[in-house]
Amino acid sequence: MTRAHGTKGENPPDLNSGEPLQHHRAVEQGSRVSSMAAPLLFRLHENVPEVVREVLLERGWEEYDKQEHEKWDWNLYWRTSTFRNFEYENLFPWQRLNHHPKTASIARKDCLARNLRRMRGTYGPALYGFSPVAYILPNDYTRFLEEYTKTRLESTGKPGYWICKPVALSRGRGIFVFDDIKHLAYDSSVIVQKYISNPLLIAGYKFNLRIYVCVKSFCPLTIYMHQEGLVRFATEKYNLASLDNLFSHLTNTSINKFGLFYNTDKERVGQGCKWTLGKFRSFLHNQGINELLFWQKINNIVTLTLLTLAPSIPACPNCLELFGFDILIDSNFKPWLLEVNYSPALSLDCAADIMVKKAVVHDLIDLMNYRKVDSLRQRGFLRQRHNRSCCCRNPSLLTKSPAEFVIPKSVHEKKRQRQSSLNGKSLARPGYAARCGLHSTCQKPKPFTVSRNKKSRPPLKQLKSPSCWSELNDVQLAEESSDSHRHLTRHSSSNARWLPAIHAHKYKPSVSSWDRGTHDRTVPSLRVGDFILTFPFNEATWKASQDTLDVKTVLHEVHKLTSQLTFSRVPKEKRVKENNEAIKNRFTALLWGPRNPPPLGEYCSSN
Repeated sequence: MTRAHGTKGENPPDLNSGEPLQHHRAVEQGSRVSSMAAPLLFRLHENVPEVVREVLLERGWEEYDKQEHEKWDWNLYWRTSTFRNFEYENLFPWQRLNHHPKTASIARKDCLARNLRRMRGTYGPALYGFSPVAYILPNDYTRFLEEYTKTRLESTGKPGYWICKPVALSRGRGIFVFDDIKHLAYDSSVIVQKYISNPLLIAGYKFNLRIYVCVKSFCPLTIYMHQEGLVRFATEKYNLASLDNLFSHLTNTSINKFGLFYNTDKERVGQGCKWTLGKFRSFLHNQGINELLFWQKINNIVTLTLLTLAPSIPACPNCLELFGFDILIDSNFKPWLLEVNYSPALSLDCAADIMVKKAVVHDLIDLMNYRKVDSLRQRGFLRQRHNRSCCCRNPSLLTKSPAEFVIPKSVHEKKRQRQSSLNGKSLARPGYAARCGLHSTCQKPKPFTVSRNKKSRPPLKQLKSPSCWSELNDVQLAEESSDSHRHLTRHSSSNARWLPAIHAHKYKPSVSSWDRGTHDRTVPSLRVGDFILTFPFNEATWKASQDTLDVKTVLHEVHKLTSQLTFSRVPKEKRVKENNEAIKNRFTALLWGPRNPPPLGEYCSSN
């Protein structure tokens, strides 16, 4: 297939060829149809799960090949590890990354414990009591010893149960449960927490929930939760008498798939060790609990945990983040946060994985909001629409100017043929290419920040306002005003070093208004596939998430909503109806799944 952006090694289009500007526009407009049809390109780092490649190929994407494409010529770069700062700073408008900067720390158990402890001390255990207090050893050994002794005295000699986890390991590695401090041994930094010894059991088996969460933006904070997820079971029945039996106390698939009973047909659980979240909803529907309140508590855990991280994350509108939240339910139906996973596992080990994880990746790509304009990866810009001072939020220095685009190379070949028929006659306008920020010896368009002078390039943390950049959308691509050339002003080529970011003043994605009667305030899409927008959930939280995050207001609104669901004394049917009406603008009711889930037997027979 011939790509509209050409192949490696070709010369760029010569905008200083002397042909009239109107001819350039005509050629550009004629080429846009073919350009729009160019496939999107994805670039995968090593160790990326195969399901990501499968999903993108199913959607008609093509894989990036460094032998055929330039290093900047891709639309999506996906990796399981973190990106470096310069990779964020040098993004082009058509490119996306699957990680926000500085988010990996939430997956370190010591960092998470430290942040939750800080928020608990500031705002109290009523809000931040969803995770057992963690002691980071060896630094907190004295504090842990005091708590251990106090627990033993209060329980009149009965053993207290504790769990020890290495701070930087995943997949259940190095975790063990103990009831006597003499069994506590570690050779690296660990956290120790009170073990939740009364978990909710299904047919005697312990389980936890894997909730998939996408943070579309940290500024403003925008959180989506996927309606489907996984329920992961231990493969041996829960037994406090055998604390060293990992197949009884840990629910990690990476451990339980090696258990003796993994492939046996276990009572109610079935073969393997996984359910879908839909199947768990059917189980929950028959327990006679307030399901709205139950799911809202899980919702709160996600929101309140991300609030510990959000203020420190710089704005990067070309990125999104997928987290895996692990939630344990105790016998009182209280959800507890176990940990947060960065780059959660997407390997397909069973039918439940295929059903859930492929859908998550498909919906995640939809959340990235690719449009036809993103297939035009080779574009030149006349100059920046805003001076570099935009990064410092100085609106008084904004300048507006029209933009021109690089002609695709396939069109360039035809134009060169026409130019050769002019027998060398040149109609060149001196300085035109320089004013456009283009040079005949340079094929690559300039990224956001190409200057290596640290004094002239603001650091990543200062790039807080994506709204100060403008982007060219489909309408702007298709429509060029006839008097564009008349408005061209002379600027040095140094002013053309910055390209617009992914969000635009003129580009407005599909959004839904909080109030249908007014259109001056909009919010992100309420639902994308099975990703449900869970924050912001009302106008107060929407306002509180703009610019500087107002944590106190968010916490107040979370507490108020939870209280409404907790103290409602009306009958269940009426309560559900009223809650749905009360929060229809918050749309969190979508998270509760089908109003009347199918019987659990139907799931069992189908699986």
